[in-house]
Amino acid sequence: MAKKRVSRSRKRQLEEPDKFISFTAKLLGLLKKYKVQALSVLGVLFAIIIAGSSVYYYANRAERKTSVMLANSLDRYEKIKAEQGAVKACQEVANDFNQIIENNWGKDSAKIAKLIYANICYDAGDFDTATELHNKALYDFENNPFVKNLILSSIAYSQEGKKDYKTAAKYLEMIMSGLDDTNKDETLFNLGRLYAVMGDKDKSLEAFNKIISDYKDSSYLERAKEKIFHNRI
Repeated sequence: MAKKRVSRSRKRQLEEPDKFISFTAKLLGLLKKYKVQALSVLGVLFAIIIAGSSVYYYANRAERKTSVMLANSLDRYEKIKAEQGAVKACQEVANDFNQIIENNWGKDSAKIAKLIYANICYDAGDFDTATELHNKALYDFENNPFVKNLILSSIAYSQEGKKDYKTAAKYLEMIMSGLDDTNKDETLFNLGRLYAVMGDKDKSLEAFNKIISDYKDSSYLERAKEKIFHNRI
């Protein structure tokens, strides 16, 4: 029986889902690398892709093509970073990510690209661009308190990278004043650190003590106790 020929277009359709799976695998790999600064945002990126963009990937041509483009750009970034470092890698992929973001070919992919590129800029020490991108992303997720808080946290990290501790604390305080309780223990711990750097010992101790009183199952509990102990020595 003669084998049916597979058209080139069909071959491309069959290959693209593999690239998408590879892309999500790369994001999981990045989760292991970013211990503090980008962990939360990259984690939610993966959730966004699985919960939302994957639907568009198979159903919408523009979204599908942009997802593959984004996967290829991330792959290129990782290779350059391994060989030449984060700064050079950021410079080399800047045009790729800006095209995806500015042209908005795939709306969900463009949102994801904005967050990924912001973290790439952060890793390269370009805190201003990272902050600008994350501030723009706030509009994309203004109706999602969980994601919005993660972005606010990322902006705070960028401000801390610039040694603008007052502004960094302001963004973390915005999270604490919100209704969503996700990661508030982490936010309190970082506020405690920042207050200590700014010389406000009372606020620092207050933040760490709140973790102990209100978040007894937190992974930051023991670290908060250590901070309190060292502050009182």
